[in-house]
Amino acid sequence: MTEEKMVKLAVNGGISFGAKLTSKQLLILAAYMKEEDEIELTTFQQLYVDIPESRLDEAVLAFEGAGLECYPVGNYVKSLRTCNFCKGELEEGMPIAKELNRRIAGKPVPFTLKPAYTGCPTACGEPLVNDIGVIKRHNDRYDLYVGGKGKGLDAKTAELFAAEVTEGELYGMVDFLIDTYAANGKKREQFGKFVRRYGLENLREEVSAVL
Repeated sequence: MTEEKMVKLAVNGGISFGAKLTSKQLLILAAYMKEEDEIELTTFQQLYVDIPESRLDEAVLAFEGAGLECYPVGNYVKSLRTCNFCKGELEEGMPIAKELNRRIAGKPVPFTLKPAYTGCPTACGEPLVNDIGVIKRHNDRYDLYVGGKGKGLDAKTAELFAAEVTEGELYGMVDFLIDTYAANGKKREQFGKFVRRYGLENLREEVSAVL
């Protein structure tokens, strides 16, 4: 008998302050697992769970019904990483983070793209060591960084792409960067390498022309 294909699904509790799950959510996850199955906890505030292909749609509906967010695994934009312990939803700009995640998470790209958001200049969400990083300033403006990398011998701090942009400008710029990368990036080319090849100034000029 042929063993059924398993599909890896990324799951988390949504965009909020830290990575938290309720007991109900844990029970829903367990209902789609065997006793010997394991859940992988990633560094990007996601859980990886293997679901039988025939039950994938059913599982996604059940997970979302329990308040979980589901994302594809592979060469996609990952869900937004956020601060781990700050509070004050409106003060820290979390509604903007939620909208940004809604717009970009799960988009297909040449290689896995990791975005991060932090609600103040302390930058607990590690935006400077991820592909796209957003830092909310105290004046309801946002600094946008690109090309960071937290691991490997070529690890580097992200470069400032645009300073003190408005909420609308932030959405437009991030959409443009991801769409441009999706259209022009080489297969399995990391976002930071794409930025250096394409040219940071070229990206700035092109985004200015369309926004």
